[in-house]
Amino acid sequence: MLTGNLVRTRLNKFKIMPLYLHRESQEWLEVAESLLEIFRAGEGMTRGEIDAAAADLFGSGQATLTHRGLARVLEDRSEFEVVADVDPEDLRDRLFRAAALYRTAIARKRAKSDPSEAINGFNRQGILDAIAKELNLNPDQVESSLFADLKEENRILKFDDISAQRLIDRYNVALAQSVLIRAVRLNVEIRQESPARLRRIFQMLKFHRLLFTAYGVLNDGLNLTIEGPLSLFQSTTKYGVQMANWLPHLLHCRDFRLDADLHWGTKKELRTFHLERADGLVSHVSDSAGYEPPEFEAFVNRFRQIAPSWSIDVPEMVFRGTGQGGTTVVWMPDYVLTQLSSGREVHLEILGFWRRASLQNYLDVVPKIPRAQPLWAVSDKMKVDDDKASKIVSERVLTYRDIPSATDVLAAAERLARMSS
Repeated sequence: MLTGNLVRTRLNKFKIMPLYLHRESQEWLEVAESLLEIFRAGEGMTRGEIDAAAADLFGSGQATLTHRGLARVLEDRSEFEVVADVDPEDLRDRLFRAAALYRTAIARKRAKSDPSEAINGFNRQGILDAIAKELNLNPDQVESSLFADLKEENRILKFDDISAQRLIDRYNVALAQSVLIRAVRLNVEIRQESPARLRRIFQMLKFHRLLFTAYGVLNDGLNLTIEGPLSLFQSTTKYGVQMANWLPHLLHCRDFRLDADLHWGTKKELRTFHLERADGLVSHVSDSAGYEPPEFEAFVNRFRQIAPSWSIDVPEMVFRGTGQGGTTVVWMPDYVLTQLSSGREVHLEILGFWRRASLQNYLDVVPKIPRAQPLWAVSDKMKVDDDKASKIVSERVLTYRDIPSATDVLAAAERLARMSS
């Protein structure tokens, strides 16, 4: 992702339009290749030396904003390390203490003989020599280690190489991601996708702990409403980063439209952003399943330990019901819990961020769907309604703080299994 000062956009009325690079442009492919050569030969170089090499090629003014953005993408693909013979923070502490003692001693000595000379005579090299001797190092090692932990002094340990065209692709996605950080709401239409792909979209929404509601018919497509960061957390864009990190998974879809409402700039003025398949953005992440938040994995392992008479699996089923106004609500549980003795199923969804209204809508719709036996585990810490004291009381809703309680889920599953008998 790009920092705010590297985001290149233009404003068309109220629309924010990122200035993407054409992935087939010979000019930009040559620029990308030149930057790649710097990083490929950069093992052992500092960030500062890398920046200087890029500046030699492209200059350092505002006109090189794109070049710096491309270089930022490559920095994100690099592993840096602090190279120092001694811990820089400890070394600075030693030097500053020694310098203070030296200044005090010199000042006292000279004040006795000539008060006008009390502040002169500081011996920097002498202090470096003394500390070097104390640490069994030479003065050059002390000098090079003194600020080695500063960002520009970090050295490249490893670089994950890519092609010039893939660099341009990654840059374009990073531009779109940097815009989405400012979103307050996303409306996404997904068409002509298989249930397996749609399940992966749902999985990644949950992996990034995003608050969303799904409507539509699978054969025709889905409409997703995804709450943005600033509507939930006025003082942070941390949630927005999660939403931006979800975007590359959407890019795998063969037909999609994304419309975002943004709070843009220092004045947080209302703007919009549009993205669709025809924009040509290419995802850099794997199009595979298997992602799950760590608390999900911990819960599953614990449930299998305490419930040998039940199985817990990722289901293939998708449930559809009629919501308010006749809209078709789509619901995909995270797990199907099956009682081995009877074959009865309970369908569990673990919610991260959630709203009372969204959960109540599910409670009104999903239990009425044939063969659905829903159970929700909701996080006390991730409820985003203004009324924090407001709770939903239902035999189908369990609360948790950090990790869902396998014991509570088992008790609720057994109760729901008895109800369905």
